[in-house]
Amino acid sequence: MWPEILLRLASGQARYSIPEEQAEGSFVGNIARDLGLDLGRLVAGKARIITKEDRQFVDLKRDKGTLVVKERIDREELCGKTTPCSFSFDIILENPIQLYRVTVEVVDINDNSPSFPQSEINIKIAENAVVGTRFSLENADDSDVAINDIQSYALRPSNDFKLEIQSQPGGPKFIEMILQKPLDREREESLTLMLIASDGGEPHRSGTVRIHISVLDANDNAPVCTQPVYKVDVPENSPAGTVIIRVSANDADAEREESLTLMLIASDGGEPHRSGTVRIHISVLDANDNAPVCTQSVYKVDVPENSPAGTLITTVSANDADAGLNGDVTYSTPHVTKEEEQLFHVNVKTGEIKLTGLLDFEKSKNFQLKVQASDQGGYSDTCKVIVNILDENDNVPTIKLMSFSQSIPEDSPPGTTVAVFNVYDEDSEGNGVVKCSINDDVPFKIESSLTGYYTIVTENVLDRESIPEYNVTITVSDQGSPPLSSSKNINVKISDVNDNLPEFHQSEYIKTVPENNTPGFSVFTVSGSDADWGQNARMSYFLEEKEVNGAAVSSFVSINSENGVIHAVKSFDYEQIKSFDFNVTARDSGSPPLSSVATVRILIQDQNDNAPQVLYPVQTGGSLLAEMVPRSADVGYLVTKVVAVDVDSGQNAWLSYKVHKATDRALFEVGLHNGEIRTVRQVTDKDAVKQRLTVVVEDNGRPSRSATVIVNVAVADSFPQVLSEFTDLSMHDKEYNDQLTFYLVLALAVVSFLFITCLLLIISVKVYRWRQSRVLYHSNLPVIPYCPPRYSDTLGTGTLPHVYNFEVCRTTDSRKSDMKNMQAMSQSLVSVDGADTDMLHVNKELLTLVCCELHSIPF
Repeated sequence: MWPEILLRLASGQARYSIPEEQAEGSFVGNIARDLGLDLGRLVAGKARIITKEDRQFVDLKRDKGTLVVKERIDREELCGKTTPCSFSFDIILENPIQLYRVTVEVVDINDNSPSFPQSEINIKIAENAVVGTRFSLENADDSDVAINDIQSYALRPSNDFKLEIQSQPGGPKFIEMILQKPLDREREESLTLMLIASDGGEPHRSGTVRIHISVLDANDNAPVCTQPVYKVDVPENSPAGTVIIRVSANDADAEREESLTLMLIASDGGEPHRSGTVRIHISVLDANDNAPVCTQSVYKVDVPENSPAGTLITTVSANDADAGLNGDVTYSTPHVTKEEEQLFHVNVKTGEIKLTGLLDFEKSKNFQLKVQASDQGGYSDTCKVIVNILDENDNVPTIKLMSFSQSIPEDSPPGTTVAVFNVYDEDSEGNGVVKCSINDDVPFKIESSLTGYYTIVTENVLDRESIPEYNVTITVSDQGSPPLSSSKNINVKISDVNDNLPEFHQSEYIKTVPENNTPGFSVFTVSGSDADWGQNARMSYFLEEKEVNGAAVSSFVSINSENGVIHAVKSFDYEQIKSFDFNVTARDSGSPPLSSVATVRILIQDQNDNAPQVLYPVQTGGSLLAEMVPRSADVGYLVTKVVAVDVDSGQNAWLSYKVHKATDRALFEVGLHNGEIRTVRQVTDKDAVKQRLTVVVEDNGRPSRSATVIVNVAVADSFPQVLSEFTDLSMHDKEYNDQLTFYLVLALAVVSFLFITCLLLIISVKVYRWRQSRVLYHSNLPVIPYCPPRYSDTLGTGTLPHVYNFEVCRTTDSRKSDMKNMQAMSQSLVSVDGADTDMLHVNKELLTLVCCELHSIPF
């Protein structure tokens, strides 16, 4: 297990350090403890990891609050030679939204060995190369970093050469092999060396390359004749061109030397002395004894990124003091990486360096090329070309939503987080500086949290009833020239909160209901509305408990809780109650529920359901009352007054009086509206003493109702005369009543006789059918049942209030049919024939086994 894990926690950030190549599931850190978070908060907040890259190296165990390795991490693949190597991610929690930045540093382990680009290096060196001449060698490469990277080089054997390593600040190391003593091709034509590169890691790793050196010959030896004296005999007269002898000489050098001019003089011995001369010209060939020299040791050039392929970067040049072929210089880049080889090309003859690929400032900000100038004799010089990449505004800022609440409650306080997003621009400096904004017509604002992270929070109070949703446009632009920008649209819905009371369409309802209504009658409907939505707007209606005339209001009316329809529980009577008030409560289904109250006033409308009642004259059964009118009464004499009342109201209680029947219509009249009976003419002696008036009292309702009163009037001057006349009238009435009683008794006797006769007849029929059934049960004839559809008369349309069912079983022999009395419709068993009681009380299960036809027979 790796030693103690490093942690740095500050301002919602945590940093861990783990070695590369850890197995999947390896422990990284206890993030819950280090961030001070409860495990329940991690679970309830749906804590999760958000990364910019597609790959996620670390996983979060919410139930344990720990971070573990999700997949193998290769530091060299992740960061290359960059050190320190780390990756970052964010942990986000919801409700409320919280954001934490976590950085994990990947520590290098020594899992790579140094390696050279080639397995063998070939070098040509002139034997007259001076001591101290430097020869550049290719570096080894080790993907590891720090102590695990290459720490030393060794050359074996090291008799003729030594190694020297040159380090460039911020750049690669250069290895040079330096000649320590002169070479002698004649003594040794080639050398083989071994270059060893070693790192400093544990376990120790190394890589090797073989160096093969070819020693080039130099003109450092004079010719030597094979014999100092040659003797030969030649016959005279030998023809011209005869070969006398062949002389030879050896030269250890590889080339001839023709670089001198001589004068050959031939002298005789006569007097005067004479001589002759000839000029001898010897051409001396150049020896490669000068190395090329670069005109500049370092070239610096700035190149904009995205420059097209073929762009000339710079031209390197070198001078060689030698002439001819020894002065021809060629250029190459023997020590380049694969990336540099794909991006740059050096012209061998001219030294021009051109682009062959696209430069990307975001990948590499500069390159250092080592250009080698070489002649044909093995001499070389190197110069460094530093290529700085200039950033261009070629990357559009990107917006990535890290967390987004599609719906927020309307009662959210200002500062409530709506969304968290990350903005990233791969450009640098001003090209990578971004500015975020949102549209102005929304009640939100942007706040910056961590670097590159922004939150959208509420700025004002929200009201779903005014605006139920908002379209928010996030715009991000950089400060490049020209500036680049991008945008993203999100839709934020405002969820409803039960913050509005139900409202009735009217604060007070007044409804008129006619009396004598049927129970359950729909009186009217109260209705309201709620500005909220969903369950918060679902209204229910209730009656407030209240007493009306000593009884609960619920005994008068009821209300449908769903639709607010008010029903009359009973029939109203205007004469008992003319109006009543009650309250209806409308309550929504929110939490907590809100309610409002409306007042309902029910006015009972009078109906003409009461006939007038005569108060005077009083109608009695045992005595007769009469009004006495003297014969001397003048026209308009007030005989009496009919007094009547009607308990109805309004026009239903407006009474009118008229004479329906009278002994002498010409003698009396009744007031239409006051019921006063007055004489119409002068009373004479011819007028009968006994006068009888039938007065009808009628109300003004629709339809009208009436009452009748009989007024007896005696036209006489003395009381005895009146008494004798009305006594005869009383006896006549008594005889009439006696006759009426006789007729009533006679009618009752006739009805009783008819009822008894019918009862006896029915009993006789039942006895006869019972005997027929007994014969059928003792018959041996096969019974073929006939079962028509079942029929039952449940309305009881007969003369008696009960309906009885009979089972009729029929056979091919009509004489053997049977009829059995079954249960009545009231489910009780009725015995019609007392002699067959046991047979008629049949169990229901037994009845289902018989195919029968049920007929409804009134009994």
